[in-house]
Amino acid sequence: KALKGAVVGMAATADGQGYWLVGRDGGVFAFGDAKFYGSATGKALKGAVVGMAATADGQGYWLVGRDGGVFAFGDAKFYGSATGTSSGTPIVGMAPSW
Repeated sequence: KALKGAVVGMAATADGQGYWLVGRDGGVFAFGDAKFYGSATGKALKGAVVGMAATADGQGYWLVGRDGGVFAFGDAKFYGSATGTSSGTPIVGMAPSW
């Protein structure tokens, strides 16, 4: 799969034997023991994807857009997004809490 933009995020698998990269367009690339659970390409993004985070067990991940939109894949649960709440300040990354 070809990159359509810059890589903007990376997350490691739980065992450290793989990782995912995500591009600005929401394309996800899996390496090592990381499994591909989906991507945001083809979705109507209101802003470029700016980051990603893996679930604690490494069986899923979240992507976040500049506008605060969150996309959940694999066993990652969707808890909501920050679209319309950032008063014009762009989102620049994300981190999970366990």
